[in-house]
Amino acid sequence: MRVRLEGITVLSDDVSRLASFYREVLGFTTVIEEGHYAEFENSGVRLAICSKPLMAENTSGHHSFVEERKGQAFELNFQCESPEAVHEIYQDYVTRGATSITEPKSMSWGHTTGFFADPDGNIHSIFAINPEPENR
Repeated sequence: MRVRLEGITVLSDDVSRLASFYREVLGFTTVIEEGHYAEFENSGVRLAICSKPLMAENTSGHHSFVEERKGQAFELNFQCESPEAVHEIYQDYVTRGATSITEPKSMSWGHTTGFFADPDGNIHSIFAINPEPENR
């Protein structure tokens, strides 16, 4: 018997603010938006944002939804078609409100990668696989 990852839910104290960022800066289309929950159109894995108080209620007040979060809990990785697209889209995200963490650059693992943060301070990456060098 196997299970399938169906969705990722980002927890937030301010669902409306974070949903606005994912919609207006990252370009996701909202499928559902309520005061405590937002869900976005995404092929593959469902992406949603849910309020921490609602999750606390759903889990009989589990402490992890009540306590203040400290540190990075997750990272979303956005793949682009080319290193040039990474630079262009990264600058667009920052212009529209993302916090620049690390400008895109070529990494040792063969990707061009940049890091930015959303309004809740979650740091995400945008990347492209670098083309293979031509043999001469």
